[in-house]
Amino acid sequence: MALFDRKVEREEDLVAGADAGSRALSVAAVENDFVEGVYDKLAKVYDLIFGPTLHPGRLQAIQRMGITGDDRVLEVGVGTGINLSLYPREATVTGIDFSSSMLEKARERAARKDVPHNLRLLQMDAADLKFADDSFDIVYAPYLISVVPDPVKVAQEMRRVCRPGGRIVFLNHFLSANPILSRVERWISPLTIHIGFKSDLDLPAFLAQADLQPISIEKVNFPRIWSLVTAVKAH
Repeated sequence: MALFDRKVEREEDLVAGADAGSRALSVAAVENDFVEGVYDKLAKVYDLIFGPTLHPGRLQAIQRMGITGDDRVLEVGVGTGINLSLYPREATVTGIDFSSSMLEKARERAARKDVPHNLRLLQMDAADLKFADDSFDIVYAPYLISVVPDPVKVAQEMRRVCRPGGRIVFLNHFLSANPILSRVERWISPLTIHIGFKSDLDLPAFLAQADLQPISIEKVNFPRIWSLVTAVKAH
């Protein structure tokens, strides 16, 4: 299984500060019921709104992961299944989502698209994964971690079910290192939760509190305000 050979792209992405381990990750707070309600409403239009704009990041993530036929992949937040046709046919893929409406769309897509032969789609809380420890080679959360009520708990669960030496991958928007843009992102975050995400999730604080050491951070999409973050679970 190929590992990323890229270093952290920009030093500013990992400038944590002395309080990174304790500071708030976002000014906004949500609960599961609220998130489920938002995504139940978004299910019918999600692909139209977030499909083409965020697709370059999806393609880059799949390319960077270098998935082989032997890899067991867990996609946390499979949503409408927009990634399913990007995986190699021979891969073993499990997709989970909290929203039944989004999962219904994923199952419809899986029935009509060319998807991995060994595919499971399950309804599950990302903060309480019903899998044994060390069950997957790659655990991937595309555009999810700024959606969930407790990003650190979700990251801890992702690490738990990833095998030692396996990869934990986040594709997401995080708070900008630019002081002006970050002010705007904090200001609008209580509004952006109504379209499905917190705009001000603090990446260094998230990594510190989840006890994750990234081996790669790359900017993706256009404008390049989204990040592809990869960590490896220690042996």
